[in-house]
Parts: sequence; C-alpha cells; structure tokens
Amino acid sequence: MTTTTRLSAPAAIHVGSLALPLLFIAMWSSGYVVGKLAVPYAAPFTLLTLRFGLGAALLLLVALASRAPWPKDLKAFGHLVVVGLLIQALQFSGLYTALKMGVSAGESALIVGTMPVFTALGAALMLGERSGMKQWLGMLGGVLGVLLVVWHKLGSGTAGLGAYAAAVVALAGITLGTLYQKKYCATMDLRTGGFVQLAVATLVALPLSLGLEGFDVRWTPTMIFASGWLSIVNSIGASSLLFVLMRKGEASKVASLFYLIPGVTVLMAFAVLGETLNALTLAGFVATGGAVWFCTRARQARTAKKTGCSPV
Repeated sequence: MTTTTRLSAPAAIHVGSLALPLLFIAMWSSGYVVGKLAVPYAAPFTLLTLRFGLGAALLLLVALASRAPWPKDLKAFGHLVVVGLLIQALQFSGLYTALKMGVSAGESALIVGTMPVFTALGAALMLGERSGMKQWLGMLGGVLGVLLVVWHKLGSGTAGLGAYAAAVVALAGITLGTLYQKKYCATMDLRTGGFVQLAVATLVALPLSLGLEGFDVRWTPTMIFASGWLSIVNSIGASSLLFVLMRKGEASKVASLFYLIPGVTVLMAFAVLGETLNALTLAGFVATGGAVWFCTRARQARTAKKTGCSPV
C-alpha cells in the first residue's frame, strides 16, 4: 500500500501565498548586484537606456502578439507616464549613479529598504491605510538597521555624501511611484502598461546618455549578460511582480517586503562581488529582519482583532 503525503488545503494556500513574495525578493535583490557588475562597463544613463529600451521593445512585441488592451484614454495613459517617470526613470537614475559613485550593492539596497516607512506614511495620506503603533515601532527598527550599516561608511572614502544622496533619490522614486501606481494604475495591463512605463523611461535616459556621457559603453560578456538580466528579469519580471503584489494587498504591507531585500542583496553581493561583511552590517541585517517579523506579527494581530480570529 502506497501512502502519498499531500499538503492540507490551508498549508498549500500558505505556500502558494509565499511563492510570489519570495520570487519578487530574489529578483529585485539581484538587480543591485547585476547593476554593480555592469556600471564599470557603462555610464549610468547609458546603462539605463539599454535596460529600459530592450525591456520596452520586448514588452511591445508581447503586447502586439497577444493583442493586449491599451490605456482607454489619455488620462489613463498619463498616469502610466507618471509611474514610469518615478519607478523607472527617477529610481534607477539615482540608483545607478550611486553605484557608479562607490555605494555598494548592499548599501544601496539598505537605503532603498527604508521604503516601508515612507510608503506607510504616504499610504495613510493618499490611500487611507492605517498602521498601528507596533507596526510603526517595527518600521523604525528597520530604519535603525539601515543607519547601522550606512553610518560608518560616511567619510570613509569609498563613497561621498553625493553618492548616498543619489541613493536617496532612488528611494524617493520607488516610494512615490509605488503609491501613485496603487492609487491610479490598479487596473493596468502588465504588457501595455509596462511598455508605456519603460518607453517613457527610455525617452528620459537616452538624451541624458547622449548629452552627458556620449553613450559610453564597453561591450564585454559581463555587460551583455547584465543588460539582458536587468531588462528581462528586473525591468519586466520584478516590476510586474511588484504591481501584482500591490494589486493583491495593501501598499504598506507589500512595501514591508523591501526590508528583506537588503539581507538577500548583501548575501548575493558577498557571493558574486566579494563585498565584505562586518559587525555593524550584520547588526543592521538583524535589525531589519526583526523589523519585518515585528511588522508582520503586528499586522496579523491587528487583522485578527478586527475579524475575531487568532493570528497563526
């Protein structure tokens, strides 16, 4: 007699609900590492032009082949343009500039990893979402983790204040763009909506690349790999997953995933780039990881109180 072990329905649902967030974390984290691999071979805006342009071309082909629906009016089109300017153009212009100026992949991920705090503030103002005191304490713990990692680097000669300011620009782009997309683009088609966003970002990056950098790129195997990865896995895959997760849940809840990205990024950077770990960095990871756990438990407890169910 053969016995087959199967997941119970609740367990299967739980595993399924974790799959997309875990995949998103891995894909988004890889972008910091691959971006750091690419910046020695291409100036920031040139790299962005290649990333956005290839991604836009691929999505256009998919949209046309599958006869995907386009924005129904100019207003819907305009909302997609704004999201493209914020999430794609502004965020990654700041990020790649920071990487080029010496900020490590892990540090960049940690700075952008403070996004949950600012997203929660914005979600309360723009979307009417509310966070409890325990969630705010957890989010502040995440910020403390970021400070532990970044503070000792300032003035060390590896990157100046301008480089970290560029990373803060990236943080502003992803935070504002995520909130705007949640509010105004909740029904967009991933194929045509993604194309519009990447096409707009390409139109921003291309003239800056030509005017400021002379489209400075050296084609090496690493550069070719990085361009393809950033375009397909990050610009299309990770960005699409972020939108799907935003559509399925609250903005502040989805944003809390960004607390986990720094730890995953640094592990990837340690393995691929040889970036070192030290006591403060590890303390920062512990603080941010604890912040995710604390925020999650606080949110579960808050939901259970409303529904009368005990948190699992």
